[in-house]
Amino acid sequence: MTIRNIQIFDTTLRDGEQSPGASIEPAQKIVLARQLARLGVDIIEPGFPVSSPGEFNAVQQISRELQGTEIVGFARAVKGDIESAIKATQDAARRRLHLFISSSDIHLDFQLKKSREDVIRIAREMVAFGKASVDEIEFSAMDSTRTGLEFVIELVEAVIEEGATVINLPDTLGIALPEEYEALFRNVRAQARGGDKVRYSAHCHNDLGLAVANSLAAIRGGATQIEVTVNGIGERAGNCSLEELVMAMETRKEALQAGTGINTSEIYATSRMVSRTMHFPIAYNKPIVGRNAFQHESGIHQDGLLKNRNTYEIMDPEAMGIPRSMIILGKHSGRHAIKHRMSEYGIEVSGEQLETVYTRFKDVADEKKIVTDDELLRLVGEATATQHDPYVLTDVQVKTGPAEVCTAQVTVRTQDGAAHSRTGEGTGPLEAVIRSIQELIPVAAQFEDLELHSLSTGEDAHGEAVVSILHEQARHQGTAIHKDIILAAATAYVAACNQALLSSARKRQQQQA
Repeated sequence: MTIRNIQIFDTTLRDGEQSPGASIEPAQKIVLARQLARLGVDIIEPGFPVSSPGEFNAVQQISRELQGTEIVGFARAVKGDIESAIKATQDAARRRLHLFISSSDIHLDFQLKKSREDVIRIAREMVAFGKASVDEIEFSAMDSTRTGLEFVIELVEAVIEEGATVINLPDTLGIALPEEYEALFRNVRAQARGGDKVRYSAHCHNDLGLAVANSLAAIRGGATQIEVTVNGIGERAGNCSLEELVMAMETRKEALQAGTGINTSEIYATSRMVSRTMHFPIAYNKPIVGRNAFQHESGIHQDGLLKNRNTYEIMDPEAMGIPRSMIILGKHSGRHAIKHRMSEYGIEVSGEQLETVYTRFKDVADEKKIVTDDELLRLVGEATATQHDPYVLTDVQVKTGPAEVCTAQVTVRTQDGAAHSRTGEGTGPLEAVIRSIQELIPVAAQFEDLELHSLSTGEDAHGEAVVSILHEQARHQGTAIHKDIILAAATAYVAACNQALLSSARKRQQQQA
């Protein structure tokens, strides 16, 4: 069986940045572009050079630095745009000029106010103008899925004659059905003069939730390049999601007979970086990278997973760099899940102790929906009259005000029952609290990420904090729920540190054994 290689064209830094509220600084674009290169995308479209000096400089620096990745200069079918895109990408080892113009009647009548003949003439002139400087020309017929096959073919034939090498047929409004989109590619390839001599690309928007399905349909129709964004960000409902498309192809490679060169182990890190940099949260149920994508609360599912992961998972999250926390403890969880979670901390409970813990666990789960690890350790400690976690946060006091520096005093209790306090400073209350805890807990861990979520509304609202740390090349997560979000974040950080310490201790015991 021959597996076709599908090139991944990433437009996170151009189309993705057009998401309302997702604008980023040029320096941040460069950092994200480096991560996209590590991810293994074939082509990066880093921005719209003519739009601002900062945008131009970012595209220029990315072109100079990322010599192993093809860089795209994006431009309207306007000479000034084209000149700016050509100049910004001139130092790239491999570069492409990406031109677009509208093709549907509704765009021509109300936006461009031009005839079809005008569009054909402009497209010819601008492709020829760009071709004088750049060999690789991608042409996009914007809104092609609402244009009509006859005019799409006429426009494609015209730009092929002028030297276009890649034809993009975008579903700009996300209106196409998969069978319609596949047919569009098949018909253009078969009927356009020279259509079999160029490559084809798909650019799908997600207005009807069909962007990934349509992109896969385009591959069946002959497309060899798919345009995507990380986390599916982009105009309105977004673009085809890179991680969803790649993992669909990886998981169903034999059925699709197509694959990519993406380094899947970098998927999670890239997703988190884009989310943090663009201040764009990821939906809990987002496929692949959402927090619930590989988490299970149902007792039946948890029991199956503990026996064989493949019972309820079709992908391995760890292969994508996603921390394995597949069991979420809630009111639907059973005794097996609780016992398994305790064993991860090196704690064995059974018989009456397990029943006591389980009864108390159900009461807490009814009230809080999710029982965090530190809450479970507290329940086990009450049942066994033992403090199992190395550190327990007992007090947090924060002094804030108009001054630039905040002060925090934190107290923790160790397993020997002793209380220890430290004071720390920071530019904000959370930084001051974290620095105080770092003075108290001797674990050389990198504070990686913090997520804060509101679980309810009104005066009695609770906030959930999820803290991720890196320790000895392993990622650990702590979760806590509290009305005070600073206290929730501090408790989650202590829980993550406890996990790291207990994990290290177990590794040492295993090595000695």
